[in-house]
Amino acid sequence: MDSDDMRLATAGDLAVVGDLVNSAYGHYVARIDRKPGPMLDDHAARIAAGRTHLLERGGAVLGLVVLIPQPDALLVENVAVSPRAQGLGLGRRLMEFAEKRARAAGLTRLRLYTHVAMVENQAIYARLGYAETRRVHEAGLHRIYMEKPLA
Repeated sequence: MDSDDMRLATAGDLAVVGDLVNSAYGHYVARIDRKPGPMLDDHAARIAAGRTHLLERGGAVLGLVVLIPQPDALLVENVAVSPRAQGLGLGRRLMEFAEKRARAAGLTRLRLYTHVAMVENQAIYARLGYAETRRVHEAGLHRIYMEKPLA
C-alpha cells in the first residue's frame, strides 16, 4: 500500500469514523463490562483538530489512527481496523504511518495505551517494539501505557 491510501478525516467522515470505531471495539464491551475509551471519544473534535487519519482502499474506509503530539512523543490515541479488513496488515500500516509522522515532527518516541484486558493488543504492540511504561486507572478504565523509541 502507498501513502495515497491515507488522508485526514473531514467533518463529512464523522459517521464513518463512529461506525468504524464501534465495529472495531464493540466486542470488548462484554470483556471489560463497559464501552472502551475509543467508543466514548469526541470524534468530531478530533477530526476538527486534524488528529484523525483514515486508511482507504477501493474507496472504503478500512482503518483509522488518531495521533496527538505531546512534548516528548507522538501519542497514538486510537488505532482501529474494520473487522472485515483485519488480518490484512492494515493495523501495521497504520502504526508505520504513526512512526513516519513522529519522525517528521522530530519526536523520538511513540506512546500509546490500551486496556489491561485487551491482551491481544498488548502482544501486537510488543511485537512492534513497544514496552510497557506504566499502569494507571484513568477515565474509569485500567490502562497500560507503552512506548516505542524511534532510532
